[in-house]
Amino acid sequence: MTAGGYFGRALIVDVSTGTSDTMTLPDDVLRAYIGGAGLGAWLMHRLAPPRTDPLAPGAPLAYVFSPLVGTPLTTSAKFAVVAKSPLTGLLTDALASSHFAIAGKLTGYDAIVITGACPAPSALLIDENGPRLTTAADLTGLTAAQAAATLRERLGRGWRVAAIGPAGERGVRYATISHDGRHAGRGGLGAVLGAKNLKAIAVRAAAKVATADPDTVLAQARDLRARSFGPATAKYRELGTLANLLAFNAISTLPTRNFQAATFDGAPALAAEDLAAEDLADRDLAARDVEARDVEARDVMARDAMALRKVARHSCASCTIGCEHIYRARSGQTARVEYENVFALGPMCGVSDPDAVLAASARCDDLGLDTISAGGTIAWAMECAERGLIDAPWLRFGDAGALNRAITEIGTRTGLGDLLAEGSRRAAEQVGQGSEEFAPHVKGLELPGYEPRTLHAMALGLAVNTRGADHNRSGAYEADLSGDLDRLDGGAAHVAAAVETEDRAAVMDSLILCKFLRGVFNDPYTEWAGLLSAVTGWPVDGAELRRTARRIVLAKRVYNLREGWRPADDWLPGRLLAEPVRLASGREAELTPERLRAMIDGYYAARGLDEQGRPDEAQLADLRLS
Repeated sequence: MTAGGYFGRALIVDVSTGTSDTMTLPDDVLRAYIGGAGLGAWLMHRLAPPRTDPLAPGAPLAYVFSPLVGTPLTTSAKFAVVAKSPLTGLLTDALASSHFAIAGKLTGYDAIVITGACPAPSALLIDENGPRLTTAADLTGLTAAQAAATLRERLGRGWRVAAIGPAGERGVRYATISHDGRHAGRGGLGAVLGAKNLKAIAVRAAAKVATADPDTVLAQARDLRARSFGPATAKYRELGTLANLLAFNAISTLPTRNFQAATFDGAPALAAEDLAAEDLADRDLAARDVEARDVEARDVMARDAMALRKVARHSCASCTIGCEHIYRARSGQTARVEYENVFALGPMCGVSDPDAVLAASARCDDLGLDTISAGGTIAWAMECAERGLIDAPWLRFGDAGALNRAITEIGTRTGLGDLLAEGSRRAAEQVGQGSEEFAPHVKGLELPGYEPRTLHAMALGLAVNTRGADHNRSGAYEADLSGDLDRLDGGAAHVAAAVETEDRAAVMDSLILCKFLRGVFNDPYTEWAGLLSAVTGWPVDGAELRRTARRIVLAKRVYNLREGWRPADDWLPGRLLAEPVRLASGREAELTPERLRAMIDGYYAARGLDEQGRPDEAQLADLRLS
C-alpha cells in the first residue's frame, strides 16, 4: 500500500513521439528520498544516460512534487525541477512555489519526467485524459507570462502553466522556467526545455491523494500557520529579502563591481527601508532632516524618493508569510524585488539607480533569465571591457543603459549577448587573457550576493555545493552572521556549520517547505519528522531524517562524479583567494588558498569522503541506485 501523500508513480513522457509510460516508485525509495530535490536526484540517476549533453533529446527533465503538496501546511505548495544543467554540466534542481505544484501533483503522479524533443514548437498538456502534445507555434517569442495567459485562455478553467521565455527558446544557458510570476531560476532549466522544443507544460488536477492522519495534519497546519506570523518571518513580511542589502553593506559582505569591493556607496538608494515606505518622499526627507526652506534640495530628494513605490505584497500559493514585494518604477512598470536580483543587477554591476535596476529585473523576467547569472556574467564582461579584453566600449560599470542593453542582447543572443549567454565560465574560457581568474562562478554557476572573504563558512558552502555557487542549498552564512563564530577566521566550526546547513536544506528541499520558515522550528529534524509521519503514516523520527539528509547530499555528489566532477571543481574563483578586502575598521579580510583547502578537507572528512571527495562502497550501497 502506498504511503499517504503519494501516488507511488512517475509519468515519463517522450515528446519526440508523444508516447508515455508510468514508472513505479517503490515505498522504500520514497522514504529514502522523500520528494522534491531528493527524489529528483534519484530519478536522474535512474533515467539520465551517463555523460549525456544536457541539451540533447535524451537528457531528461523532471518536475518533482512532494508528499506535503496539497496539504494545508503553509508554504508546502512547492515543486522541484531537476535536470543536468547546461550551465554547469552537473546536477541542478530549482524550486518554485505556485498553484502549478498542486495541480501538477494532482494529475496523479509524484513526478513528471520529460524526455526527447518535439519536432515542432509544442506544449505538453496533462489532465484526466493523460498526456498529449499541442502546437505552440503561435506562442514562440512570447514571454513566459504571455504564453501562459494565452494557453490558459485557450484551455479553459483549472489549468496551470509553466513556460519558458525567449531566452529558453534561444538556448541561453541560464534561462528559467516561469509560472504565476515565479521562477525555477538557477542552472538553465529553461534552456533544457527549449532544446526539447517545448514552450510550456500545462496541468490540470485529475485525482486526489489522502494523508495518513488528516486530523493531526490539520492541527499541525494550524500551529505552523500561527508560528509563521511570528518574529522569525517578520523581515520577509515587512521588507522582503531586500532587507539584507544595507545590513550586508554595513559589514562588508555586499559583492560590488564583480567582487572588486565588498561595499557599495549606492546601496542606500536601493534599500528596502526607503523603497517600502508608504510615502517615500516624506520618509526620505524626514530621515535626512532636510530644512523646509531648502526648496531645491527638497524637490530633488522628493523626486529621487518617488522613483519607486511599493504597490503590493503577495503570497505564494498555500503560504501565510507573504514575502513577495512588488514595486513600480517611474515608467509604471512593476517587478518583484528581492535581495538577489537587486544585488546582481545593482551593486554587482555598479548601478545605483533604483528605477534602472527595477527595469533590468523586469527585463530578465520577460526574457526568462536567471538574474544572478545574468548580473554576474555582465559584471565580468564590464570588467573585461574596462580592461580592454573585449571590444565593448559601451559596457561600463555603473552604466544603467549598458546593463539593460546587455540583458536584451543576452536574451536574444545578438551582439555580445551570444557570448554572455554561455555564462561567465564558458565566456572566460573563450576570452582568456586571465579573465578566468575573476569570472564569478563555482562549477559554472555564478556567485550569489555573499562575499566569501568576509563569510568563511559560506565560502566553504559555496565551494563544495553540488549545484555550484548556491545560497539556497547551503545556508552557511547563517553561522557567519550569528555571532557565534568569527566569520573572518574559518576553521572547524565553520566546517560543522556548512555541513549542518547543507543537510537541513536537503530535507526542506525534499519535503518541500520554504526556507523562510526555518526559523520557526525549535527542533527542526524532530518537527519535520512529525509532519512527514502524519502525512505518510511512516514512523519517522529526527534521527532518520538526519540520515535521509546525508543520503540526498551524497546522491547529488555521486551523480556529479558520474558526470565528470573533479576535486578541483570544489573551489572558488582566483580573485577571492588572492585579493583581500579592506574593511571600514582598516582590517584586511582575506581567504587564503591554504585556509580554504583545510576547510574543504575537513568537510570531506565530516561527510565520510576520502581525500578526493569520493564516498566508500558502504555509502554507495545506502543510496538505493541499483
